[in-house]
Amino acid sequence: MRHVIALDVGGTGMKAALVGADGALLHRARRATGREHGPDAVVDGILDFAAELRAYGTEHFDAPAAAAGVAVPGIVDEGRGIAAYAANLGWRDVPLRHLLAERLGGVPVALGHDVRTGGLAEGRIGAGQGTDRFLFVALGTGIAGAIGITGRVEAGAHGFAGEIGHIVVRPDGTPCPCGQRGCLERYASAAAVSEAWASVTGNPDADAADCAKAVEAQDPKAREIWQHAVDTLADGLVTALTLLDPRTLIIGGGLAEAGETLFTPLRDAVQRRVTFQKLPTIVPAALGDTAGCLGAGLLAWDLLKKTDSSEVTP
Repeated sequence: MRHVIALDVGGTGMKAALVGADGALLHRARRATGREHGPDAVVDGILDFAAELRAYGTEHFDAPAAAAGVAVPGIVDEGRGIAAYAANLGWRDVPLRHLLAERLGGVPVALGHDVRTGGLAEGRIGAGQGTDRFLFVALGTGIAGAIGITGRVEAGAHGFAGEIGHIVVRPDGTPCPCGQRGCLERYASAAAVSEAWASVTGNPDADAADCAKAVEAQDPKAREIWQHAVDTLADGLVTALTLLDPRTLIIGGGLAEAGETLFTPLRDAVQRRVTFQKLPTIVPAALGDTAGCLGAGLLAWDLLKKTDSSEVTP
């Protein structure tokens, strides 16, 4: 059975699958990223994991994978296949596409940014299915986005497209590790809400999910923190909507797990801010933590289709 390897590399864990031509997940696996052992060990772990998946496919489906797709965090040069930088993994300028292709017997390998790859899956087979233009925004430790245009995701000229978390929404506000002040993710990410709620409660283990539960219980301090995050998020989103004019706005990540506790006030806040802009449909992401892996599979199949097409073109 013809299949591809899909691999989603995170800061602490890796999710992988063998994906059939119809999108079916033929096999799934997980393992730790092992970042505590250093960047070289992380790369070795990725290569070993991919080789194990190739061996599994050969044994169970009578053929090795025809291609591979891998999604990684940080700065990614997709055109050159280089994982340029990832603070949480400690690597710089890793020629990951070449290393994987070599380890997998020379098959085509696609390398993608984790959020853009997850956004590709959400747009093509998830919450944005059938939409010609969408914006996917992931509210996690930081905030990042994916700009979807007719079935593909825009990487930008230098691989930085979609970094909505670093839109400045509060000039001269909270310093951001990126070097700016007042970036969106310093106020509206899951990490920012967690930090604010932990400070108010005096519980260092309190997080955004706890804050959401307190909001639902009508806790006034929680509601104040939550509304501040929602209002700031709406400010950033309206800037993005003005620039991109998406038909659908897909919100994912840890903060979106709060469901309508987030979406009801967020839709209201965005609607209050738009003037001439067309209001997009605002929906929760549908694929959860499988989006990156599914997107990596789509990258692999897309690459394989291009390769097959070039082989038959006179």
